[in-house]
Amino acid sequence: MSLLGPMTGLWMLLALGVLTVSTGLPVWALLIGVSSLFAAAGLGAGVMDVNILSAMPMRLVGLLENDLLQALPLYVFVGMLLQRMGLADALFSVMARWFRPLGGSHALATLGVGALIAPMNGSVASSASLIARLVSPRLAHLDAGRATALASAAATIGVIVPPSLVLILLGDAMMRAHTEASSLSGSALGSARIISTQDVFNATLLPGLCILLLWSLLARWQSRHLKADIPAVSRAQYAVAIVAGSVILALLAGVFSGKLFAVEAAATGCMLLMLAALLSRALRGSDWRELLADTLNLSGALMALLMGATVFSLIFRLFGTDRWILAVLAASPLPPLLTAAGVLLLVALCAWVLDAFEMIFVVVPIVAAPLIAMLGDAQQVAVLLLLVLQLSFLVPPMGYAVMMARARFGRDLSAADLFGALGPFIAVQLCVVMAVFFAPSVVHQLDAAALPEAQDSEQEILQKMQDMATPPAGEGSPESNTLTELPTKGKP
Repeated sequence: MSLLGPMTGLWMLLALGVLTVSTGLPVWALLIGVSSLFAAAGLGAGVMDVNILSAMPMRLVGLLENDLLQALPLYVFVGMLLQRMGLADALFSVMARWFRPLGGSHALATLGVGALIAPMNGSVASSASLIARLVSPRLAHLDAGRATALASAAATIGVIVPPSLVLILLGDAMMRAHTEASSLSGSALGSARIISTQDVFNATLLPGLCILLLWSLLARWQSRHLKADIPAVSRAQYAVAIVAGSVILALLAGVFSGKLFAVEAAATGCMLLMLAALLSRALRGSDWRELLADTLNLSGALMALLMGATVFSLIFRLFGTDRWILAVLAASPLPPLLTAAGVLLLVALCAWVLDAFEMIFVVVPIVAAPLIAMLGDAQQVAVLLLLVLQLSFLVPPMGYAVMMARARFGRDLSAADLFGALGPFIAVQLCVVMAVFFAPSVVHQLDAAALPEAQDSEQEILQKMQDMATPPAGEGSPESNTLTELPTKGKP
């Protein structure tokens, strides 16, 4: 029996994981390298068609024409600007003053800044770096373990609270996965409307707010007896915090409600931050050059990662591993819920060593369609994947957010200390995951606004298309007065 069969894709994943941990090379380079080696082996064994591989350049060009990718460098630029300007400092100082009557003001302010900044900050790494730098001198009254846990939790809020870059990219991946799951033979999803990025936003908001509320109650309870100095806030800081907070909330609300595209919101945020930096002279000429260089470097790394993942996924599918995985899961003797739980556990293990973008580009396209087929709810699957990603970033010692915060607060913290400090936050996260897993209706509470668009059956859509293709009967006739109302703004 040939070694290059349907299971070859699993060997590709294993090779990628081993090389990622052992070599330290960029993941995008490993993706392309592993894919090239296995593709060469497949061509040599005659199990792969060279004509399909010759279409790779056009596949990559088509990938770069995706409108959503225009938001990627803009979000990176916003994150870089937020790190170099004093907006986050002003927001933290003002929130700490506002939360002082409640107790635990610094802990609540940390989560508040994370809720505002993280969704506009692009990535977990950027959010963790910014929040750790911001709160490290202000959480000196906490022990290193608790400060690390608090900063780590705040940095992951952007994974689940819309409309972060992680959510935007996952929404695009879920749309493709839902289309693939609907085309499976015997699927009950054939007549269902394919979800959009806006549907993912609607589904994630309530679970995200629930996590934020429970974490805030937990942080306040843990810090209720601790005393911390709260310095006075100047009028300038109040003005900066109120204006910046209002603008960020307006942009987030605009994207969430569908009034603004993600690209429009990111571009608006970039322009406003640039204007504020120029007027306040917060950055010098050398600072701007460094800022633009860092933005180009990170944006280029993300684009290279996306292109490497595209090559990897094509070779993975050419070996038929995706169809083999679907067949294995469909034939599983376990109940669908238990099988889906096993798949989510594997996703959590992968996310423990990979960042959010690597997960969305490499792992999610493999597992999302089978999960949708098993659970029958694409929005539920999207929320579960996001919650599992967020959970994995909080599990020490390899969790991405934990590693970033630990470098700032306490390199000498033991794994036991970290688990003890992060345990309550992880427990809250697990409770929300279980609630979404066993009660999927919680992700559909904000679907009411989208229901009128989803009511049309396939026959009604075909009838509308025929009506639009039919020439008007004449001016003044009843037929000429029947118009089909189309939305004026697409979904982001």
